Amino acid sequence: MSDYSEDTGFEQDDEKSKSQVKRELHALQDLGKRLTELKPSQLERLPLTDKLRLALAEAHRHTARGALKRHMSYVGKLMREQDIDAIQAYVDLLDSSSQAHARHFHQMERWRDRLLSGNADELEAFLDAYPGAAADRQTLRQLIRQAEREAAESKPPAAARKLFKLIRVHVDEAELPGGFANDED
Repeated sequence: MSDYSEDTGFEQDDEKSKSQVKRELHALQDLGKRLTELKPSQLERLPLTDKLRLALAEAHRHTARGALKRHMSYVGKLMREQDIDAIQAYVDLLDSSSQAHARHFHQMERWRDRLLSGNADELEAFLDAYPGAAADRQTLRQLIRQAEREAAESKPPAAARKLFKLIRVHVDEAELPGGFANDED
């Protein structure tokens, strides 16, 4: 008597169980739900199909529990056609409770601290790491000098905050998946 996997030509080890498929579909629905909670400007930066963009925009119109559940199933179905890894990475960076967000934020803080250390080579290192910041070289220098003056005079760190925002713009442009910029403020 022959084995089932030999008769059909399928390896049972390679196939996903029905439970595994359901878990993956629920994960896509959950990711879709997280996408509905993003700002429109954040959604614009994601590489989504037009159908999914429309479905995400329509999700807020569904108020009945059953209708919303059906709609989120539809969003989950549309999510199968997307680059899930890039979308997940972007959503994780926006989620302040994720480790990816914390790492990203700490990296920007380290750059700010390095720039404010008083070492002129740190600005060049930043410009080497983020070539897009070269256009803001003068603004970076001014903010660094202003922040140093504020620190010496024991004033509130307004320039250091502005410097951090400018660093954030350039780091986000270079490092967020797909070059997405972070609109979180």
